[in-house]
Amino acid sequence: MSAIDAEDLHVHYGERVALDGISFSVDAGEIVAVLGPNGAGKTTAVETLEGYRRPTAGRVRVLGLDPISDHTRLVPRIGVMLQRGGVYAVMSPRRVLALFASYYDDPRSPAELLDLLGLTGVAGSPFRRLSGGEQQRLLLALALVGRPRVLFLDEPTAGVDPAGRLAVRDVISACRNEGVGVLMTSHELDEVERLAERVVIIDRGRVVAAGAPGEVGGGEEEVRFAVDREIDVLELAAALGVEVVADGPRDYRVVSPSSPSLVAHLTAWLAERGVSLTDLRVGRERLEEVFLRLVRAEGERRDR
Repeated sequence: MSAIDAEDLHVHYGERVALDGISFSVDAGEIVAVLGPNGAGKTTAVETLEGYRRPTAGRVRVLGLDPISDHTRLVPRIGVMLQRGGVYAVMSPRRVLALFASYYDDPRSPAELLDLLGLTGVAGSPFRRLSGGEQQRLLLALALVGRPRVLFLDEPTAGVDPAGRLAVRDVISACRNEGVGVLMTSHELDEVERLAERVVIIDRGRVVAAGAPGEVGGGEEEVRFAVDREIDVLELAAALGVEVVADGPRDYRVVSPSSPSLVAHLTAWLAERGVSLTDLRVGRERLEEVFLRLVRAEGERRDR
């Protein structure tokens, strides 16, 4: 049984179509990220899975249950992390975790969660006095307190400092290893690449691509390089016979299947002009670049 199943899901708000027949699943012990530009339908999809919106058409199951008709049975088995809010400003992490723990028959220890997410030192501070990253970590702790079998995460690392991000990643990975199905939304695509086994990219209410982060959308291989001064991109592209893109004043990428000859021609061209390499990497497009390319292509297709 999948942790989450959405089949041909439609959600309409009057004449407006928010979701136009999307389908995807999340297995137990798997992390899946739903990505899309603002207004793509991500929030609507997640709220429908959580049982807060009724689908116009299609089938939705979470742990085999209907999120609407089986809502009372489902709620104790899922954890929901909001991007912001949900905690009284004057409540401390210790108090709010104890309160949430009282809602469950077999909760996790608040003290354990405080330690796990690096919040022990601020356990007695009012929520309003916590940093943005500390607030995010507390919201994750609240999602975990009921020992959920499915976890919904909204921007789990937004505003979190590097040390806090490591803690959040470790906690989410541990949930996956314990068989929890995790569905996350995020605009921080570097974090998605680190955490998710699969991504589902939606735009204007439709799935435009799905698959592993390194393979989704047919991500192309590319050569990335940095140099000690600006170069003529058009001249280099003509010499190599492939597209060269400037990502910054001295940062460039060649979108083409990598090969020893391509790298050799690139380095020779730079050497002939006295330009020094300061960085050179070969690999697939980053998820962010694939995401932008797919969303741009979908927009052009719809506008035709």
